[in-house]
Amino acid sequence: MRLSVLDRSRTRVGRTHAEALRDTVEFARRVEALGYHRFWVSEHHGVPGVAGSAPTVLAAAVAAATTSIRVGTGGVMLPNHQPLVVAEQFGVLDSLFPGRIDVGLGRSVGFTDGVRKALGRDRQDAEAFDAQLAELLTYFTDTARIRAYPAQGRVLPTFVLATGEGAHTAARHGLPLVIGAFRGEDAMLAAIASYRAGFRPSPWAERPHVVLSTTVAVADTTEEAWRVLVPEAWSMTVARTRGEFPPLEPVEATLARTLTDRERRYLDESLRGHVHGTPDEVAKALDALTARAGADEVLVTTSTPDRTALLRSYALLADLYH
Repeated sequence: MRLSVLDRSRTRVGRTHAEALRDTVEFARRVEALGYHRFWVSEHHGVPGVAGSAPTVLAAAVAAATTSIRVGTGGVMLPNHQPLVVAEQFGVLDSLFPGRIDVGLGRSVGFTDGVRKALGRDRQDAEAFDAQLAELLTYFTDTARIRAYPAQGRVLPTFVLATGEGAHTAARHGLPLVIGAFRGEDAMLAAIASYRAGFRPSPWAERPHVVLSTTVAVADTTEEAWRVLVPEAWSMTVARTRGEFPPLEPVEATLARTLTDRERRYLDESLRGHVHGTPDEVAKALDALTARAGADEVLVTTSTPDRTALLRSYALLADLYH
């Protein structure tokens, strides 16, 4: 099983956004040494707890600091950009780091009305994703009316991050699919089945390729692995109950809180659906999940403020599959 990493440059209490970005670059160096296949960065705008807002810029820094791991985006939100500019940016990246760049694309247009307004977008812009994707691919195949220097003729590995219609879009264009395992397994499996049924071979993929995105926490005990998950789950709880997305706080701070019934319910929900435990427990659970999904690859998205525990989790996971 191929293992890859998606890092969102999460901020931590008491540390700056700049430190979070430098942590991402150093994290990429560490997981490269562990044998991970890809390292992707994300695009979020106006989110206090996430420093990753310019994925192609950050991907360049990651690629420059590493030597062999594939580097990409999970993803560039195409409705926020002109396809020509996106093609040019990835053309530059692939020119500087040939054979190592992935193009991961999503259709989100921002989480709030204020962010969407600042981006000059609205919810309807997401509906244009299919047409924008088709245009972007013509620049890579050099079939567009104009050339996107230096992207022309570079059929870079290109992935669609699936939410709803995304699975159908990936199938129509013959692109690998990235799908999250945390929105309900039945819905995930149905989307994958639809993707496989509608897949059309393309210059990017001869057959369907499924990348399963999920949170995985591995530790010496099940309790320690659970503690790795708590800070991100609490951050999601705050986002759902207060409309904020705060930096990650130490697990001890969360466990010391007196929670309302609503906060407790959301925290419990946020802790469900993730793979965690001892190495043996995780191997059993992850093997079963990937078998049900028919996944070709796992994209691990774990975040926690304890960098030692985080790196140990990724090291233990790598040991299971390498």
